[in-house]
Amino acid sequence: MLALGSSVLAQNQTQAPKVKPGQEPTPESQAAQQYAHPPGVFINRPLTQITTAAETLLDDLEGRASDFFYNEASPRTGMVRDRAPVAGLSVSRVSSIAATGFGLTALCIAHKRNYLRAYDCEQRVEKTLAFLLEDCPHEHGFLYHFVDMESGQRMFGSELSSIDTALLLCGVLTCRQYFAGNPRIEGLATTFYRRVDWDWMLNGGQTLAMGWLPDQGFLKHRWDIYSELLTMYLLAIGSPTHSITAANWNELQRPVVQFGGVDYISGVAPLFIHQYAHAWCDFRNVADLHANYFTNSVAATRAHQLWCLTESRRFPWFDQNLWGITASDSREGYRVWGGPPAMGPLDGTLVPCATGGSLIFLPAECSHVLQSMKEQFDDRVYTRYGFIDAFQPKANWFAPDILGIDQGITMLMAENLRTGFVWEQFMKNHEIGHAMSEVQFHPDPDSMSQLM
Repeated sequence: MLALGSSVLAQNQTQAPKVKPGQEPTPESQAAQQYAHPPGVFINRPLTQITTAAETLLDDLEGRASDFFYNEASPRTGMVRDRAPVAGLSVSRVSSIAATGFGLTALCIAHKRNYLRAYDCEQRVEKTLAFLLEDCPHEHGFLYHFVDMESGQRMFGSELSSIDTALLLCGVLTCRQYFAGNPRIEGLATTFYRRVDWDWMLNGGQTLAMGWLPDQGFLKHRWDIYSELLTMYLLAIGSPTHSITAANWNELQRPVVQFGGVDYISGVAPLFIHQYAHAWCDFRNVADLHANYFTNSVAATRAHQLWCLTESRRFPWFDQNLWGITASDSREGYRVWGGPPAMGPLDGTLVPCATGGSLIFLPAECSHVLQSMKEQFDDRVYTRYGFIDAFQPKANWFAPDILGIDQGITMLMAENLRTGFVWEQFMKNHEIGHAMSEVQFHPDPDSMSQLM
């Protein structure tokens, strides 16, 4: 959904309407207009070729990420740490089930590309699936957000999470297809999927609840507005045992926002909401009754880039070489921040996975930013496991940790950009194809990815 091309250019050349009192443009909106159509840039045709140097970087990055997901997981259970230090021995036993879902997918990539020994990858997948199914506490198939990586027991009083269980399930089903010749992996993965009771998570409503607590019941908030939820809903609709319906899909709100001449569907949320649904599910060249979601994420990424350039008024180190903000660590702890519109206590922190997770949407631009980060800051941002979580150049602050989900989204998107491998494997799951048919996905001849 891009309000771009000749019609926009013509509109920009017309005389601006008179502004009523109280509606004067803000400095931010004036800057957005300045950057809306940089000279020589055809905004609705993103550059799709990456340089040889960028290809080399992504290959190295994926290899280092493979080490993260293998080394920072329990050898016994396969559960992946939520975070690990940039240097030194990891001592935390806190595992994230979402990071474990990324980790399972990472093992498929590592097996295919020989980043790790093939036998080690397959054995780790089998151990992980067996632990998830047989030993990890659950309720109606849903798992707790944070668990002890050795026992699987709930930590921090965290919620039984619908979205994090879905991210885990994406990794489970990717393994089911990639290791299809291993009947134990196939059986464990299928049983895990069949156990998840999506109808229960509706809790009598039309949209999925965000989670459940043993002492309070269902959380009051629901997944009812466009976000990273797309693949979760397809998993629920395609469930062979406890499915929801296409009507639930159509209940989702899809508000349209605009920035710098770009219109796209989005909630007020960080950039990662436009990334996660695309890590496994291939939305290229198709649309449902509402939108082409791949094109929508291209637009959202472009708007984010333009917005970051407007923020250079406050943070002069932001430019075409350095941009990208999404939920991350900060000097003051974890922050849910980004834009547009600006959200959170922005302080000029840059987040590598903002562009790393958007590689498939603006390949040339995002890979260039990752290269620039590495070239300008070297081993302060690029470490044994790849990019650190975040950094603030002016304050000379560099995050001491790497987060599993942020490392995961960058690795999966890098591989999808290079080969489409994760999409290829995940889309073999017939339940996903069935769900997409149920919600009336159809070929979109006007898809932006046709240009890629």
